[in-house]
Order: sequence, then structure tokens, then C-alpha cells
Amino acid sequence: MKQKLKFYFAFYLAKLSIITLKIIGRDASQFPGKLAITLCPNFLEQIGKPKTIIAVTGTNGKTTVCNMIEDCLRENGYEFIDNQLGSNTNSGIASTFIKGAKLSGKQKKDLAVFEIDERSAIRVYPYVKPTYLICTNLFRDSLMRNAHTEFISNMLSTNIPKETKLILNGDDLIVSNLSPENKRVYFGISRLETDTDTCENIARDIIVCPKCDSKLEYDFVRYNHIGRAHCSKCDFASPKIDYEATCIDFENKTMIIKHENKEEQYDLISNNIINIYNMLATITLMKELGLTREQINPILSKQKIVDTRYSKEIVGNIELITQLAKGMNPIACSRAFDYVRKETGNKAVFVLLDDLHEAANGSENIAWHYDTDFEFLKDDSIKQILTAGARYLDTKVRLQMADIPMEKVICQREEVPLVEKLNLEGIDKIFILHDLYAIDLKNEIKEKVKKKIQEELEQKLEEKGDF
Repeated sequence: MKQKLKFYFAFYLAKLSIITLKIIGRDASQFPGKLAITLCPNFLEQIGKPKTIIAVTGTNGKTTVCNMIEDCLRENGYEFIDNQLGSNTNSGIASTFIKGAKLSGKQKKDLAVFEIDERSAIRVYPYVKPTYLICTNLFRDSLMRNAHTEFISNMLSTNIPKETKLILNGDDLIVSNLSPENKRVYFGISRLETDTDTCENIARDIIVCPKCDSKLEYDFVRYNHIGRAHCSKCDFASPKIDYEATCIDFENKTMIIKHENKEEQYDLISNNIINIYNMLATITLMKELGLTREQINPILSKQKIVDTRYSKEIVGNIELITQLAKGMNPIACSRAFDYVRKETGNKAVFVLLDDLHEAANGSENIAWHYDTDFEFLKDDSIKQILTAGARYLDTKVRLQMADIPMEKVICQREEVPLVEKLNLEGIDKIFILHDLYAIDLKNEIKEKVKKKIQEELEQKLEEKGDF
């Protein structure tokens, strides 16, 4: 009885805080849940849950996959609660439950979709037991938060509920071995023409067999430790893929997905391999829920990657592209660098990787620079690299170590004035690579770049007219 009283006191006070925060125009995404858990430590255990809970975790792609899932569900008439506008930790999830609950503490809706930070597993899964859990990938991430992939994968395997069905990236040898006793299905992409037999990345988080410690033999490498591999000394190997993307046609933007000897064609929304994995994870979940291709493809084909992740527009005769490249996340940055070098045309690249969100705490750890493939920026098609921020000198040293000619590099402390140094001569594409917490900075630089392009174009037109 005492526990129930404590729960309801925390619940009603948190409900009241949501109303109060809305009245004063403050964000109510995390505080109500934090308040409730502070007052009642097992609040997440006691609050009513929907019948079906879909969760998404992993180092990269969580937000994009959740957005895709929610659009598919919404367009097919499903009603659900989600933490799309809130925190992906225990307090944000608690806030979502509080907002979606009746005064009795029971949920109004029977379905929930949650993005869950992998580091929060120990504080969420003992109380919130997903029906389905997607894991997109596991890579080395911020050393201050996530230590190493072995630490994170062990935390997940230890805390994922036994009744949860897992939807796992079968091309990730770390992900595919999470919670081995749980029911699971795997998604993956068959060998592509761009795949290799050896890894060209600096970082690879699984090299030896987790069973016998022998060196793994990769059947093909896509990037970092993503690919297919086996151990020559024991039976450890990449799993059999249940939902496999094949015949990927980048020109016509289609792919075939094989499942149980059946093939279905889906439309691609991007030529970025990361987003193909994100689509594949979403399609796998939808098929497991019983939706048909006709219910999935028309919705996914209309998807746009949110502007905070990726945007592209033509300004004058130049393509202007912004892309998320998370600071302190070497794999995300390496993927962004790889995408830039493989795009056609002559390019100028803004590299804005300082984590502004953590600037107040001032991280002195720049080890992630040396796990990141800055060498990918050493490409003849990249004519100019413009970088700035609090750690600009560290970035300059890393660019020098990548053997990038310094005459190509503009490096300074202040970010926005970088635009003045941009040389548009002969440039076909401009990339602005930015950190997750630098959206405002990215937008300001983008607008100034657009203005510079337009001014130079007008000047050329005037000179042509004068002639």
C-alpha cells in the first residue's frame, strides 16, 4: 500500500508538472519523468504499459528508424505513444508513459514506439519489456559515455528481457550475438560491388572469434566490422539472414528483399548504405507485425531523411548538401567522409565536428580523431576543406597526419567567418558536415553559403552583361 501511495503521489505530481511547464512555455519531455523516478525509484515498473512495445537501440540510426516506423504505423491506422520529441533515457520514457496514461495510471493506447539509448539499458529494460527490439548496429562511440563496444554489448545482453523478440543487423557480428537465448530474426544486405575483401578503415571492433579467440576471416567487408565473416577454427560465423536486401539498383533506386524464398521489390529513398540498413530494419519489423509490401513500400518511398540528418538543394549551379557527422563518434564521421569522397564532381567540405552540447564540460579527449578515417578526405575531387571550432588545432593536426595538402585546408577558431574563405571556383558540390548539437550553427553557415553563391552568380551575370 505504501508503494502504491508513493507511485500515485509521484504520478499525479508529474502530471501536474506537465501542465505547469506547458503554461510557462518550457519543455516537458524529460523533467516529469525525472521527477517521478526521483520520488518513486521503481516508477517505471509500476506505471501501466501498452500491450505492445517496439524499441529501437544501437549506436547510429535510432532516430531515423523510429521516424520510419512511426510513419508506417500512422499511415496504416495504428495509434501509439512515442518519445520522438523527448529523451531516449529512462526519464524521457517515463515522461512519455505519464503523458499517455489515464488518471488511473493505465495507458490510453495499446502500442508504444521508443528510441532507447543503449547506455540506458540497465535503467530501462528491468521495468520496460519490449515486445520487439531492433538493434541497428554497435560501434565505438563517445569514450566518456560508452567506453567500448564490449561494454555496451554486455550491458544490453545482460538486461534485455528474455521474452523480447530481437530484430538484429546480421551484418554486424557484435549485434548478431546479443542475448543468444532470445528469439530473433536477422536483416542484412548481400555482397555489393563496392564491398572488399579487406578493411580500409582504421577502426574495427571485432577481429577475433568471441568463442575461441582465433582470427576471424571476413567473407566480405562493407565498412569497419560490418560485413560477413567466419572462424576457421570453430563454428562461429555470421548468421543466416532472414530478410536480405539483394539486387540493389542505385540508379533506379530499387532493391529486392528476400524472405522465406519470396522476393519483393522496394523503392530506395537514398543511395547512402546507412539509410538502406535503416529502411531494411523498418521493413523487417513491419513484416514481423504482419504488414504487407503494399502497406509498407508506398509510405517508405515517400520518406525524407529529416533535415537535421541530411538535406540537399541546388543553389545556382552548385549542389549544397548538409549531413550529420556526429562529433566524438568515429564511425559516423568516417561514413560521412566516405560518402563525400565517393560523390561525383569537385567538392568543398565544411568539417564542423565539435560537440557543442558538451562544450560547457570541455572534453579534453580527442582519441576519437585517431579512430576516424580523415584519410578519406585525401581525394583529388575534394578541392577545399574548411574546419573550425574549439578543437580546430587538433583537427588540423589530424588532417596533416592524413597527409592532406595544407594548401587545401582553411583552419580557424570561429566557425561562421569560414564562409568568407570559401572558394567557389570550379566547385560542383559543397558539403557541410556537422555535429548533432550544431544544428543552429549548420543552418547559419548554410544560409551564408547560399548568399555567397547567389552574390557571385549575380556578379558573373552583371560582368557578362557589361561585356
